Amino acid sequence: MSGEALVLIVDDDPEIREVLRIALARAGYRTCEAADGAAALREARGRRPDLVVLDIGLPEMDGLAVCRQLRATSRVPVLFLTARDDEVDRILGLEMGADDYVTKPFSPRELVARVRAILSRTNGAPAAEVLRRGVLELDTGRHAARVNGAEVALTARELELLARLMARPDQVIARPAMVDAIWGAGVGVSDRTVDSHLRNLRAKLAEAGCADAIDTVHGVGLRMGACRGG
Repeated sequence: MSGEALVLIVDDDPEIREVLRIALARAGYRTCEAADGAAALREARGRRPDLVVLDIGLPEMDGLAVCRQLRATSRVPVLFLTARDDEVDRILGLEMGADDYVTKPFSPRELVARVRAILSRTNGAPAAEVLRRGVLELDTGRHAARVNGAEVALTARELELLARLMARPDQVIARPAMVDAIWGAGVGVSDRTVDSHLRNLRAKLAEAGCADAIDTVHGVGLRMGACRGG
């Protein structure tokens, strides 16, 4: 159920904004719009949207720069619109903080499904708790991860992946089950997207001193490592 969620649409093409506005309105979402990066930041600060649909190819300040500035002060989910599939690793990169992406030309129905899945995950998060595994700690209420007491900056999607694994640390979770739990059943998510999030999550935890956080059980799925650190 979409409720009264507000989606900020950021694209310099008025036709694309109109398509998105109509599709999201039909799905029950409120919308606001911006045609460039500076306007997007003003709208985000003033309207406090529940999700941002953000085109990468904006004039002057591109979508990546907008996302960096948003991430400096907010954890609002970001769904990128990208013209090329080969930008996926960039937009899901360590510094970007994107939650998902859709490649142009896109299906409005698919985009609405992605929006719904992200907001459902955000609004339907499990009760707040503090999960611990070795030197790793995850405070789901504060959306904060720490290694040896030092906070690690993770995106909303990375936090969700980690929370799912830490909730059942000794259980192997199959990749399809993980995808359905985080992105939503029936939402098409490529292996490349999942691998990007996992690679970034592992890299951040390793840099913080926990290189053994996530194990891959080949042919089965994923589970938490020992998280001994060092």
